[in-house]
Amino acid sequence: MTPTTKPFDRLLLTGAAGTLGRVLRPRLLGHCERLRLSDRAELGTAAPGEELQPAALEDRAAVLALLEGVDAVVHLGGVSTEAAFDPILQANIVGLFNLYEAARHHGVRRIVFASSNHVVGYYRQNEVIDSHAPPRPDTLYGVSKAFGENLSRMYWDRYGIQTVCLRIGSATSAPLNRRMLASWLSHDDLERLVVAALTAPCAGHTVIFGTSDNATRWWDNRRAMHIGYRPQDSAEPWRAAIEAADPRPDPQDPALTWQGGVFVKLGPYET
Repeated sequence: MTPTTKPFDRLLLTGAAGTLGRVLRPRLLGHCERLRLSDRAELGTAAPGEELQPAALEDRAAVLALLEGVDAVVHLGGVSTEAAFDPILQANIVGLFNLYEAARHHGVRRIVFASSNHVVGYYRQNEVIDSHAPPRPDTLYGVSKAFGENLSRMYWDRYGIQTVCLRIGSATSAPLNRRMLASWLSHDDLERLVVAALTAPCAGHTVIFGTSDNATRWWDNRRAMHIGYRPQDSAEPWRAAIEAADPRPDPQDPALTWQGGVFVKLGPYET
């Protein structure tokens, strides 16, 4: 039976023009009366129930206005892959500080922060780790996400802003390679994860790995069971085809050694 009252009046989705933003945009409308969408890129035309409010995260005044009247935030905005340090600094570090300051100013009590598995990319693929494993980022991008996890922790301890940090794996429509047999997150499970993070009664500050119910597992989410995320999809139906397409992987390839995959081979970038 469909509930008559949605859990949120107004949600904010940043990074709404990005790959995952476009996936979540129509799905989050089912969980709020109004969905405010933001990005620095083109957002298209507003659907019923949507509000378009473009903003650059490094623009403190624009971000302050962006969070006015918001109940909770799903923060996907920022640089989403490895790049030179300056754009990462502005969007992922300065921009995230602006977001949390705006949340503090307006009394926003819940943020779902799109962190990344690349915070821990330099653990080996034959290891299983949980959220208490020390960060070992594989890129400047991973470093910026580790910063975000620490910043959000301080805003929880100091100001009581609850954050669920999603260390998103490989969120695609289907797994594409051997690494994704462990890291894959289906789009339906992405929605389940975000909604659980938004609605968990007592989130506090939680780090949770974003994967589906895959048979190959590098990441242990038992410390985040209170969030209530229960994945329902699995990469297993694609295993045979993926392994047949690449029957003799190079054991010396760093992308097959480290959990960060090809990210350990990206950069460095000139500043």
